[in-house]
Amino acid sequence: MKKKWIAYLLSVSIFAGSLLSGCGAKETENKGGLPETESAVLTETEESTGEEETTEETLPESPMIEANKGGQQVIDDKYRTFYEVFVYSFYDGNGDGVGDLKGLTEKLDYINDGDPATTDDLGFNGIWLMPVMPSTTYHKYDVIDYCDIDPEYGTLEDFKELMDQCHARGINVIIDFVMNHTSSKHEWFTTACAYLRDLGDGEPSESECPYYGYYNFSKEKLSGDYYKVPGADWYYEGKFWSEMPDLNLANEALRTEIGEIVSFWIDLGVDGFRLDAAKEYYSDNIPANVEVLSWFNTMVKEKKEDAYIVAEVWADMNAYAQYYESGIDSVFNFAFANSEGLIAKTVKGNAPGGAAAYGKAVAELSGQFGQYNENFIDAPFYCNHDLGRSAGYYNGEWAEAQVKMGAALNLMMNGAAFVYYGEELGMKGSGKDENKRAPMYWSEDEKMPGMCAGPKDMEDVKMKYPSLEVQKEDSYSIYNYYKQAVLLRNRYPQIARGEVAYLSGISDDKVCILKKEYEDSSILILFNLSAEKLLLNMEDFNLAKIDVDSLSLGGMLLTGEEAVSLEESGLILPPYSVAILE
Repeated sequence: MKKKWIAYLLSVSIFAGSLLSGCGAKETENKGGLPETESAVLTETEESTGEEETTEETLPESPMIEANKGGQQVIDDKYRTFYEVFVYSFYDGNGDGVGDLKGLTEKLDYINDGDPATTDDLGFNGIWLMPVMPSTTYHKYDVIDYCDIDPEYGTLEDFKELMDQCHARGINVIIDFVMNHTSSKHEWFTTACAYLRDLGDGEPSESECPYYGYYNFSKEKLSGDYYKVPGADWYYEGKFWSEMPDLNLANEALRTEIGEIVSFWIDLGVDGFRLDAAKEYYSDNIPANVEVLSWFNTMVKEKKEDAYIVAEVWADMNAYAQYYESGIDSVFNFAFANSEGLIAKTVKGNAPGGAAAYGKAVAELSGQFGQYNENFIDAPFYCNHDLGRSAGYYNGEWAEAQVKMGAALNLMMNGAAFVYYGEELGMKGSGKDENKRAPMYWSEDEKMPGMCAGPKDMEDVKMKYPSLEVQKEDSYSIYNYYKQAVLLRNRYPQIARGEVAYLSGISDDKVCILKKEYEDSSILILFNLSAEKLLLNMEDFNLAKIDVDSLSLGGMLLTGEEAVSLEESGLILPPYSVAILE
């Protein structure tokens, strides 16, 4: 089919001629106009092959797809690859313009069809559902009822069907659990406020109104985010918004109630919980927050031993590492995320030390988190519903290659990796939160069945890259790149679970090499984080005590037409490419 961004791809000799020529292949264009520079690894020698430049508008299938054909080793444990879904904007199953659970169920085969032998699905084996409980807002982080489904999204029967269909495909589902605050419309809060209004000058008693103790009420307006109770001389804490009153998580009656809510959702089939705003249970009080998480973790695991729990702690790594002391499985790894996180900085070449910065940081995570909990499972992510989308991080002729490379750096990390819906299409969205939660880009035709209208206050978000219906037919698309990255993650258990070593002696500012060992089997993951084609001298691997003769090329991720090649002269890494050696 006609490519919408052919000019972006490498202009090289036809693939067969290039591969046979090995290091003697000449690129017909130095894409990006970057000068050829010396590297600590060898830069490829260029000679003319005599091949004519292809002028066709269509390209053969990406050599990446051909190279990665083969089986997978998907393990049923907590080291999953999660797809974050904002139901409101994903797929509309009833034609009202709002995404719903029936729509998501209809599109499960897009996420994972349950058959490892097929290649039509993305291959994710976990889904994180943003809040689905009744709420007054489009985002639904102000919960009115913890034991129901928001009518915009459907019914509890729809949820049960979704769980059944996910589990039939080997997909585990975790739901957003918001227990820092409720909606101001929640019965707990409205009952407590009515009680305080009727109390007059009397002293409140939890025996008279247990819900009074569920929130942080005060006779005085304390410093910080406190708001007046309507019609009463009382105040309540609302860290995020006046309509999101904070819960008092030290209250034992409330904890008992939360335990009952957890049982309700586990009985419906959920496999775990994503804990919102864990840093704000007690703002600026890490020990108190860790105690809450420790209680929650113990309580949940007593009900479901293999439940998976991941907490959002939006802070620096030294702070959120301490939350592992609670015993929860995972804490989101914010240091690698966002436009100024380590992944984007490394891809853009802004990280101190270049490619080495990523390699060293990944290798140090075990010590950083393991000191608090040796059983930690890292939770790397690149973007989420609160951050600008990654397609907006990069500009210039290499932008699409860099978008893809950022995805690789995320999905090649240890732990349970998370991907925000639409990132696999290079969707855009920045500024106000509504823009970051734009409708899933199934089609350029907004009237196509299933297309969502998006949040009503969303601005007009112009996409940079084509919709799914275009990208799925293009083997060089961002969509197909993501599919291949998840496929490799599913094929090699070492990627998510392996003990990590950064090979500093044969890495440099352009090339990062990680060794991952799991159950007596190891792989090497090599990242070319430059716009140059590079040749790695395999003799250097011997210096790192790696038997070169035993290495074979296991898989690759490519941002252009040229393949990774293991030759007698060395390993050829095209610009912004990834190779797996086993």
